[in-house]
Amino acid sequence: MSLHCLGGLLWLALAPAASAAGLTQYRLDPVHTRVMFAVSHAGFSQAIGTVSGSTGTLQFDPADWSSAKLEVSVPLARIDLGDAEWNQAVQGRKLLYVDTYPEATFTSTRIEPIDAHHATVFGTLRLHGAAKEIRLDVKLNQLKRHPMPPFRETAGFSATTTISRKAFGIDAWPAVIGDSVELRIEAEAQPIASNARDGAVDAVPSQTSATQEPASTP
Repeated sequence: MSLHCLGGLLWLALAPAASAAGLTQYRLDPVHTRVMFAVSHAGFSQAIGTVSGSTGTLQFDPADWSSAKLEVSVPLARIDLGDAEWNQAVQGRKLLYVDTYPEATFTSTRIEPIDAHHATVFGTLRLHGAAKEIRLDVKLNQLKRHPMPPFRETAGFSATTTISRKAFGIDAWPAVIGDSVELRIEAEAQPIASNARDGAVDAVPSQTSATQEPASTP
């Protein structure tokens, strides 16, 4: 084997690691990013709901968490507690008032790395017309090429925090709804440059891919 061929093989072997290194701009995948919340229902149970369709960007270098920057928008009209009447009540004027405040946003302000896979992320949560600093405990699940077409590099994260709804002016029905709201976020993101390159593949999957495997990740 020639040195030229050997060098080519080594480059291919190292390419995934090289693409993951350095500061990269990612876009959140709204299909595989979801916010879950749990809040006391009159002390009988923890009512659980989810919000899908979040969008945003992440600037991230796995070797330097402190340089990361995150901006996320959560569409509150997509809140789901498993019941249409509950959804309508939570979105109404006494609680989230979605007609006036359709989104919650989070913008990171600083990151405190813990180890290669964990960090504490501080930032501003804007909800119901109020802005408060909150703390997220974040775990990097993995950063590598996705096993499903179009095989993009993907970063996957989990995060948790607890907030006070009263701190954001959401204080109706205190005898029924608890003040402490537990949040859990599951997020996936791909490099923006990769999304641009793969756009045609996502929009019109090849006939071979369509027959062998689904075009989108389950």
